[in-house]
Amino acid sequence: MTPAEMLHNEAVLHRHSGRPDLAEKAFRAALSVNPNPTTEYCLGVLLLSQGRYEEGFALYEARTRVPELGIGKPILSFTEWNDQSIVGKRILIWPDQGFGDQIQFARFVPTLREMGAEVTLLCAPALHRLFSRNLGVLVLSASGRVEFPDPDFWVMGCSLGHRLGVRPENIPNGAYLTANAKRSKGRIGVVTRGDPRHVNDANRSLSSVDAATLLGIPGAISLHPEDTGAADFAATAAIIANLDLVISVDTAVAHLAGAMGKPVWILLPNHAVDWRWGLSENNSPWYPTARLFRNTENFGSLIDEVVSLAMG
Repeated sequence: MTPAEMLHNEAVLHRHSGRPDLAEKAFRAALSVNPNPTTEYCLGVLLLSQGRYEEGFALYEARTRVPELGIGKPILSFTEWNDQSIVGKRILIWPDQGFGDQIQFARFVPTLREMGAEVTLLCAPALHRLFSRNLGVLVLSASGRVEFPDPDFWVMGCSLGHRLGVRPENIPNGAYLTANAKRSKGRIGVVTRGDPRHVNDANRSLSSVDAATLLGIPGAISLHPEDTGAADFAATAAIIANLDLVISVDTAVAHLAGAMGKPVWILLPNHAVDWRWGLSENNSPWYPTARLFRNTENFGSLIDEVVSLAMG
C-alpha cells in the first residue's frame, strides 16, 4: 500500500468515526503526495457535508473520473459549459446520478433561464411528466435514441452547484414542483426503503418490523409504487399533494416532497449520511419544509420518537 493510499484510508476511518477535522487533514495530505480523483471526490463530499460548498463542489467534479462510481461524462459534439456567457444560448442539462439528485438540481433550471439561456433538460423517464409540467422548458426522456435541438453548451445536472457558485445561503429553495392533488385514504405518506442497488441501502432502509411500526400510525399510507399503483413521479406527486406529511428514509420521494414544499420528515442512517443533509443539523437549506431525524444506533428508538411525534 502506498503512502497516499494509507493516508486516504486513515481519512476514511476518521470520517466514519465522526472526526471530519482529522479526515480533512488526512485527505489533503494524501492529495499532496498523489493527486487523484478518488481522494478529490471524497474530500469534496466531506466539505459539502460541512456546508463548505465553494471548494466542495469544485472537488465534487472529480466524481466523473472515479470509475467505481460509474458517473461518466457523455461524449458530445458540442461544448461543455463552464463559465461562458449563456445569454441567448441553448444549453442542455444532462441527467446526473439518481432520481433524487435530478429532482434536487432541477431547481436551477429557472436560474439558467434568468441568465438568458434556452434550456433543454434530459431526465430519467420516470421524471419526464413531472418535470415537463413544472419547469417551463423542453424536457426529454433519456430513453433510447433522443433527438434534441442543437445546443451551444451542455452541463451535467449536479455540476450546476459548481458552475453557479452555489452556497447554503443562496440556494433557491422555494417550492418548484407541484401536482394536482389526488384523493387518498390517508394523511401521512410513508417511504420505508430505497433502491436496493444503492451503495448505502442496507443502512438507510428500514427493517420490516420498523416499516410496519411506521405504517401503523393512524392515517399512514405507503407511497411505494407497488402499493399506490403510481407509474411515475408525477403520479406520486399527485398523491403527496393531498397529504399533510411525508415520512421517508433518504430516497427520491424525500426530495420530491421537499421540492413540493410539503412537510417531510427524513430518517437518516447512522452510517454514510449523504452530504446534502449535513453532519448534525435537523433542517436543510435545500428544503425548508424538511425535518431531519438522525439515527445513532438502530432505527428502533428513532422510529418510536417519530411515531410519538406524528401521533401527538
